[in-house]
Amino acid sequence: MTFPVRLVHTADLDPAALRAVRALLDAAFDGDFSDADFDHGLGGLHALLHDGVGLAAHGAVVMRRVRHRGRWLRTGYVEAVAVRADVRRTGLGGRVMAGLERVIDRAYDLGALSASEEGAPLYTARGWQRWPGQVHALSPEGIVRLPDEEVGLYLRPALAGPLDPAREVVLDWRDGDVA
Repeated sequence: MTFPVRLVHTADLDPAALRAVRALLDAAFDGDFSDADFDHGLGGLHALLHDGVGLAAHGAVVMRRVRHRGRWLRTGYVEAVAVRADVRRTGLGGRVMAGLERVIDRAYDLGALSASEEGAPLYTARGWQRWPGQVHALSPEGIVRLPDEEVGLYLRPALAGPLDPAREVVLDWRDGDVA
C-alpha cells in the first residue's frame, strides 16, 4: 500500500503532530537535534508521510533570504528531513523531497539545504548541487564567512537560474546553525 505525502503548514499542525515530528527527528538524529534545529523547521510547509505504524518520514521547507550577486533571493530552505529507522532506504525520503521540491520549484527563486556527508547522496541523486563557492552570513556584526558550511551547502536554482560560483552566497542570520 502506498501512503500519500501530505503538505501541511506549521499553523495547521496540532501539538500532538508537532510532538510526533520532534520524536521522529530526535530518533533519526540519535538525540543530536537541538531545540534551535527544530525551530528552524517551523513556520513553513511540512511534508508528512504516515504509514500503518505512524509518522514514517518528514521534511520541511521554510522561507529564507540568500543574497547572490547583489540580489536577495526568496529561498525555500529544506529542514528537518528524516525517515524512521525501520523504513529507511525504501524511497520515503525521496517522496518527501519530491513534495518539497515541487513547492520550491513553483514558489521560490532558489532552493537550499545543508546536508551531512551521510545525507548528501539523497539530494545529489535528485539534482541538488553542492555549492562550490564561498558561504557567508549577514550576522549581527556584519557579513561573516562560514567556511565550515562550504562543504555541505546544496542548492537547487529553481526560478533564479544558474548561480555564479565565483561570487559568494550570503545567508540571512538565525540563531543556532546558520546554514
